[in-house]
Amino acid sequence: MPVRILTPQFVDGIFKGLKIAPTPPSPPAHGLAPPALDSNNQYKRCLLQLRSKGERSLEKYIFLSSLKQWDEEMFYAILIANMPEITPLIYTPTVGEACLEFSHIYRKPEGLYVSIDDKGNIKNVLKNWPKKNDTRITVVTDGSRILGLGDLGVNGMPISIGKLSLYIGGAGFKPQSTLPICLDLGTNNPKNLEDPLYLGLRRNRVDDKEMDEFMDEFMEAMAEVFPKILVQFEDFSTEHAFHYLDRYRNTAKVPVFNDDIQGTGAVVLSGFVNAAKLSSDASGRALTDHKVLFLGAGSAGVGVAKQVMSFFTLQGMSEEEAKSRIYFIDSQGLITVDRPKLQQHKIYFARKDYTGPPLKNLIDIVNYVKPTALFGLSTTKGAFTKQVIERMADLNPRPIIFPLSNPVSLSECEFKEAIDWTDGRVGCLAPTRLRLILASRLFSLQDHHSSPTHTRERNITQAKVTTCMFSRVLGSVVFYRNAPTLPPPWWRMHPWLWLSP
Repeated sequence: MPVRILTPQFVDGIFKGLKIAPTPPSPPAHGLAPPALDSNNQYKRCLLQLRSKGERSLEKYIFLSSLKQWDEEMFYAILIANMPEITPLIYTPTVGEACLEFSHIYRKPEGLYVSIDDKGNIKNVLKNWPKKNDTRITVVTDGSRILGLGDLGVNGMPISIGKLSLYIGGAGFKPQSTLPICLDLGTNNPKNLEDPLYLGLRRNRVDDKEMDEFMDEFMEAMAEVFPKILVQFEDFSTEHAFHYLDRYRNTAKVPVFNDDIQGTGAVVLSGFVNAAKLSSDASGRALTDHKVLFLGAGSAGVGVAKQVMSFFTLQGMSEEEAKSRIYFIDSQGLITVDRPKLQQHKIYFARKDYTGPPLKNLIDIVNYVKPTALFGLSTTKGAFTKQVIERMADLNPRPIIFPLSNPVSLSECEFKEAIDWTDGRVGCLAPTRLRLILASRLFSLQDHHSSPTHTRERNITQAKVTTCMFSRVLGSVVFYRNAPTLPPPWWRMHPWLWLSP
């Protein structure tokens, strides 16, 4: 007896009853496919083709994109069964290169593009989306700050596409419930404007006033066309990321979420909680004694810091006490309140307790702050030098070093460097896969006190905190909000049975 799943049906946000979910697609009629074609061999064939491309990640990205467009079921079967291998190909680090080359590798439309030329007609553009009654989540970017690569304009669309693919593979969202959107508000990148193949508008970005008017119309139209949707903002410029999260989080008619500010912070916080406990165990310090030094004061850095504050408040500290444990460095050095023309989003964490001459050198700031944790979100390759990391190890038996910048080519240090320069004592949350590898080589207390040269390798452990895990948490929260029971245990084996969030 075949399994049948009933799913709710909505039209313009109004419940229209239950409907039997689609059954698996029928095989091609006789004669329309080779005689020996079967799904198992085709799966192996596709995976073999993918792996035959060796280390050429961009070619793998192109192959997977084409597979997704022509055989979506096979694409997700490969993704789900090979998440550690495929995730870096459809998202960071490969998606950065895909964005840079997007106008040159473009094959077939995917997602929705809304440009400044559509102002006054945005609702009609949104209505052109063919699956609007199924849509439950969208990732929206304006391409103004893609990873650490800057203003890429419409070339930022792979970010929205890739993130939603992770939600489908990692959290079980229905493919038809997702909507990638790129807002084309112009670009200030001369490389785009001079590229004859560039797919976006050839104009500079609009000013803030016109962008506010556009975004207000866009959000109003989203609520009308997709009343059940969750809007996730992704890779907006720092000022606009905070501005639009604050503008819409309490006023929009649909839920609004910023991954750079809130999502990254949630994932990093989960790593810091465990690293801080291990560090405190090694040093004997109280958890409230931790100090976190951030290199990079953009939307991701400030977003992470606000999440990390909750670590301290959960220890019983007040908001002001928690804030006092966090220090920020930007391109001009340690951020203090006496600096003229300080950007709005930096004011909250600006230090009031430093009155000396400006501190600009990272090693000098480390010596002044004496942090237990050093977070990098600066997109400055090699900013965590050997001198800096060795000083962190001098200050802490178990230093916490999180080089979080994406793509990997812009990471503040390599994971191996953090391990080698601390003699394996570091708790390091590395970029892209966000691997938290703790206790890789633990010093025994007896050996450490007797002689630095008499060490013993013990208890090699590893844990992984990934974007996909955060996606699954998000999926679970949304799922429990809407359904009384868990999905059946075989749900991940049958993409056509996936439940909408």
